[in-house]
Amino acid sequence: MNKRRRKYLMGMAVALLLVWIIADATNEPGVQDLPGNFEEVALYRNENNTGPIIRIYAVTLTDTLWSEMREYGNFMPHTKYGNTKVFFFRKGSPVPAKVTPGTENFSPELKKYVLAAYEKDAMGTVSFRKYPFL
Repeated sequence: MNKRRRKYLMGMAVALLLVWIIADATNEPGVQDLPGNFEEVALYRNENNTGPIIRIYAVTLTDTLWSEMREYGNFMPHTKYGNTKVFFFRKGSPVPAKVTPGTENFSPELKKYVLAAYEKDAMGTVSFRKYPFL
């Protein structure tokens, strides 16, 4: 009877551990949990899957929540030796319909509407600038 009870307790412990792991895995925080109503309006990702992957995002939000903007950038995918850029615009202001690679990622007329720029470079160094084009 003692062996049977031990097996039962071990089974319960394993079941509880599995439930805890599954619950923890399904409750991961993400961009949807951030305040500010972030909305991705434009995205560029190069086709290169063997070398550095370049990602550029244009995102709108309802308020200038600097820490949430930085957190949003941290949630964006980044690949080792790649580069990720996120440009933040206030919702309702002119925004780029398309972003492109290179030194000019969108039309120069829209630079005055950029609230902040987040960049994670090839070595994983994060840069966050408020009003980067003013």
